[in-house]
Amino acid sequence: MRRGKGIELKSRGEIEAMRAAGLVVARTLAAVTAQAKAGASTGELDELAEQTIRDAGAVPSFKGYHGFPASICASLNEKVVHGIPSRDEVLSEGDLLSVDCGAILDGWHGDSAVTLAIGEVGEADRALSAATEASMWAGIEQVRAGNKLTDISHAVETAARAAAKADGREYGIIAEYGGHGIGTQMHMEPFLPNLGKPGRGPKLRVGMAIAVEPMLTLGTAETEELDDEWTVVTADRSRAAHWEHTVAITDDGPWVLTAPEN
Repeated sequence: MRRGKGIELKSRGEIEAMRAAGLVVARTLAAVTAQAKAGASTGELDELAEQTIRDAGAVPSFKGYHGFPASICASLNEKVVHGIPSRDEVLSEGDLLSVDCGAILDGWHGDSAVTLAIGEVGEADRALSAATEASMWAGIEQVRAGNKLTDISHAVETAARAAAKADGREYGIIAEYGGHGIGTQMHMEPFLPNLGKPGRGPKLRVGMAIAVEPMLTLGTAETEELDDEWTVVTADRSRAAHWEHTVAITDDGPWVLTAPEN
C-alpha cells in the first residue's frame, strides 16, 4: 500500500481484501432489506445489522465512530443521512428509509447505502429513489484510471438533472455531503462532491477506492442538523434518498466492492 498525492493506493490483494469487507456489507444490507417492513423498528434493524456483521467476523464501522451509537444509519423520510436507529421509531406503510452500513474486516472497510420503500410508496418517492440510484451508477461509470475526480461529480449531477427532466420535477442535490476515499479508514481523501464541473481534482489511478454516494431530495438542497448532533434533515422537510457503493479502480475499470455476489 502506498500513497499518491495523499490518496491511498492499494495492491490487487488489498482490493480483494476490501471486496471481502464489501461482501459483508452487501449481505448485511440484504438482511436489513428483508426485514424492513411496516411494524419493524429501526432499532431492530440496527440490531440485525450488527449481529450479521459480527457473525461474519467483522466489526461495524459506524458504531462508536466519533461517538455514533449504532451500527447503521437509518434515515427515515425527511432525514437525509446519519439518522440514529431507535426501538421507538417504527416503520409505517409508505415510508422511505435510507440505510447506510459499514463494516471492517481484517482492517479494511466497506461502505454502502440503499433506500428502501416500506410497502407501497408514492410515485414521487419511487422516482426519487430511482433517480438517486441512477446518478450513483452514472458516477461509478466514471471511476476509471485517467479520469479526474470531478468527472465522477459531473456524471452524478448530469444524471440527476436528466432524471428530474424526465420525471417532470426538480430534485435537490445535496452538496454538503458526498463521497470519499476509503480503505484502511472509512473516510479518507479525497472528498467527492455530488455536483460540479468535470476535469478537476486529482487524477484517478489504479488502486484507488472511492465511495460514490449521491443524496437527492424532493425539494430543497438545504439541510439542517438536529439536536442529537447527528441526524441531517432537509430544511423544508421534503423526502430524501441516499444510495452508495464502494468502488475500486482496476486495470479493467470500476470494481463495485459492495455489490452482492450475484
